[in-house]
Formats: sequence, structure tokens, C-alpha cells
Amino acid sequence: MFESIILPAISLGFSAASIPGPLQAYLLNVTLRYGWKRGLLVILAPLIVDGPVILVTVFLLNGLPSLVIQAIRVLGGLLLLWIAWNAWKQLQAGVQFADDDAEDRSEETSKNEGSVRRIMATAVTMNIFSPGPYLFWATVTGPLLLQALEISNLATIGMLLGFYGTFLGGLACLVFFFNRLGQVNQNLTRVILMLTIALLTWFGSGLIAEAFSLSAIHTTMSWIGLAISLLIISYRLLNQRKGQFSSR
Repeated sequence: MFESIILPAISLGFSAASIPGPLQAYLLNVTLRYGWKRGLLVILAPLIVDGPVILVTVFLLNGLPSLVIQAIRVLGGLLLLWIAWNAWKQLQAGVQFADDDAEDRSEETSKNEGSVRRIMATAVTMNIFSPGPYLFWATVTGPLLLQALEISNLATIGMLLGFYGTFLGGLACLVFFFNRLGQVNQNLTRVILMLTIALLTWFGSGLIAEAFSLSAIHTTMSWIGLAISLLIISYRLLNQRKGQFSSR
């Protein structure tokens, strides 16, 4: 049972946690902006969403129709673009990074983007309208779950514990690592935040492009955008170097 069910489940959980995706990008964005406690809230979203996803994709429909998957891709892409846009506006407005060890939090934090309810609602909605969980459970994890059900209830419990223990544990490690990394240098934190915003934008536009069979064009435009961004960064770095030499 261990080699045929639990070990593959652990491997799938590790892959789900380590492969970059919209959930990881949003997770890091929240962690760097509001601290590790808010980041851990995002980890709970798969536990809330995956139950209905498993029920629909594995047991009821044995997969979702392609039209439904396309609609989910479009809605999920628009949601990711909305999240990226709001994060960018906050970064441009000079967002203040949260300190989880501080005893007092302002009332504004509890009412704005960093509120527990808003973060949880955004994370859950993002998972609902992300095609990843549906495709993952319909094609990869779902067959393993059905195989475990055929063996015994104990095998099923072991499979779920192995998968979610590794998956959620891996996400928690990301939260604590980047929370510590963000405390080292505020400039480094802003750079990582900009990277997460870029990833959210890339994943969001990619989902929409995939829904309309425009993935090739999206890939080409992504490479062009990356090249332009590298040129702009290099130009700014050269100007900074010139300014430092001239001041000397």
C-alpha cells in the first residue's frame, strides 16, 4: 500500500507545492505584504475548495466538459489579473509591509486588502476559478484516489494524508522562508513582490489565451516582454552606476 498509494501521493503533493502556479504567486504576495499569519490563511483555500472539486470531477462527471474548463480559464484569468492590478496599485502607493510580531495592528489593516475575510475570500475564489485543481484531480490525483478506494478506507486516508500533508507542508515552508527573506531587506521584498505581480499577470493572461487557443501568441509575447524588461532593468542599472561614478 505504501509504495503503490502513499508514496505516489507524497510525490504528487510535493510536485503540486513546488511547481510555480497562481496559488504560489498569490501566497508569496500575501506573505510579503501582510506577514506569515496571513500567508498561512491562503494555504487553507485548497482544503475548502478541493472537496467539491473532487466530488464533481472524480465521482459525478468523471472530468469536466471542455466548454466548462474554458469558462473557468477565462474567469480565473480575469481574477488573477484583478489581483495583480490591485497588488501593483498598492505597491505604487507605497504599501507598508506587515510585522507579525507587532502587538498592535491598525484598524485600517483589518478593513482593507489585508483583512482575514478578504484574503480568504480571494484565495478561495481564485481556487474555484482556476482550472488547475479540476484538471489535476480529473487526470492525475483522481485515478490514484479511486485506486485507494478500491483497496480500503485506510488506504484512502493514507493517500489523502500523504498528498495534503506534503502539499500544505510545502506551501507552509514557502511562507516561512519568504517571510524571513522579506524581513532581511525592504528593497529585496519589493523586488520579490514585483516578481509575484508579474507571475500573477503571466498566469492570468496565459489562462485567457489558453481558453481561446492563443497559447503560442501568449508565449511569444511573454518572451518579448521579458526581453524588453531585461533591457529596461539593464539600462537603469547602467544609469545608476554612471551616477555613482560621477558623484565620486
